[in-house]
Amino acid sequence: MPELLKGKEAVIFDLDGTLVDSMWMWKQIDIEYLGRFGYECPPQLQKEIEGMSFSETAVYFKEKFQIPDSLEEIKQCWVDMSIEKYRCQVPMKKGVRRFLSYLKENGFRAGIATSNGRAMVDAVLHSLDMEAFFQVITTACEVAAGKPAPDIYQKVAKTLQVPPERCLVFEDVPAGIMAGKAAGMTVCAIEDEFSAPMREEKLALADYYIEDYDEIFDKK
Repeated sequence: MPELLKGKEAVIFDLDGTLVDSMWMWKQIDIEYLGRFGYECPPQLQKEIEGMSFSETAVYFKEKFQIPDSLEEIKQCWVDMSIEKYRCQVPMKKGVRRFLSYLKENGFRAGIATSNGRAMVDAVLHSLDMEAFFQVITTACEVAAGKPAPDIYQKVAKTLQVPPERCLVFEDVPAGIMAGKAAGMTVCAIEDEFSAPMREEKLALADYYIEDYDEIFDKK
């Protein structure tokens, strides 16, 4: 058994940048969306909205950029822009299917804790044939506060009926790592091109750090 799974009963994953290589897509959507209203995408935008739920991000955009559309219209536009990219352009991170298969074959429970909207989660999981690996899928819109608050990880663990100390979290950005730690869980950070400038911060916050999921089996 890989070292980081010892003493664990459940594994909880973030989605974008953690299970799937999709962070590039959200930056592109932000650029395209703001361009419709005559704005350039601020260089620090992704860091400022890191960990926010889908609904929290819509509020942030509406207030910061004075978007005339309603919050529901903003979110629906993002859904429409992302669905096709999720279906056709977003791959799994290296080694993901191998690791998920190992978890399923060895009786570990698995869940997703994402800041994304449910329609988009369903689209990418279906396109990559990943639904069967997860017992619970929770979005940050279902809890009081997005990451770095621990709410979403606490909710997933409660639904899985596994105590926090027996949960292992995989995350790709500092806000998510902090959310998992605040929930009392062990956290493994994963490399992602989008968060490469945050690597030192991620290393300092997380209990483990991997380049890809195949590396887990090299650390037995």
